[in-house]
Order: sequence, then structure tokens, then C-alpha cells
Amino acid sequence: MAEKSERGFASMDDEKQREIASKGGKAAHAKGTAHEFTPEEAREGGRKGGEVVSQDREHMAEIGRQGGEARNKDDDDRGGNSQRGGTRGQHAEAGRQSHKNDDQGGRRGGSQSSGSGQRGGSSEQHAQAGRQSHKND
Repeated sequence: MAEKSERGFASMDDEKQREIASKGGKAAHAKGTAHEFTPEEAREGGRKGGEVVSQDREHMAEIGRQGGEARNKDDDDRGGNSQRGGTRGQHAEAGRQSHKNDDQGGRRGGSQSSGSGQRGGSSEQHAQAGRQSHKND
């Protein structure tokens, strides 16, 4: 293996390289010769960087864990109120409202087709599901 030269930019420590590069960038901007990325170039660069980093499964798993921990902390800070989109009662009412146009026979639009005609259950079943979705809150 070749020995590292004691001369030149590449032989400098990272901090010294950053300091010199920063000065060069500032001078180029002051002079008006620095490259300025267009929105399209910036998008493309972000997309490529995102593709590369997302291939690191361990890194992505860690990000997911941190997000889950942050979400739990936020819920704890709000007194454990982790309902998404409303209270139990609001979910129950939404279940009832989702079928408010059903006719008396329990079928949508008065259809006489076989089966309940209800997508996913009756309005009372939706109300019950809304209540149960928060039973551990």
C-alpha cells in the first residue's frame, strides 16, 4: 500500500479541507461564478440521495423505531390521548352517519339485491367498531 503524502489538499485533515472549501465557495458566490441549482436539479439530487439511503435497511429500521418512540412520547405528553381523528363518541357517530341514507330495510338506495347491501356492516356495527377501536385508550 502506498504511503500517504504529507502534501496537498487530500492529505489535510477533514476540518482543514472544509475550511478551505468553504472559503472557495463563498468567493465563487461573491464573484457570481458559483453554480446555483435549479429546482429540477435539486429535486433530482434529492431523489437520488433518497434512493441510496433507503437501500440501507438497518438505517431505515432505526428511523422507524425513532418515529414510533417520538409518537409514543407525544401521546404521553398529551395525557395518553392517542385517538386518531377524534374521540370514541365521534367515531361511533361517524359510523352511524356513514349509513344515514340507507333505507329502512337496511339496504342502500332501496336495492333488493341479496345480502345486507351494506359495505362493511350496519350503521350500528360501525358505531360499535368506533367504540372498540379505542377500548384500550
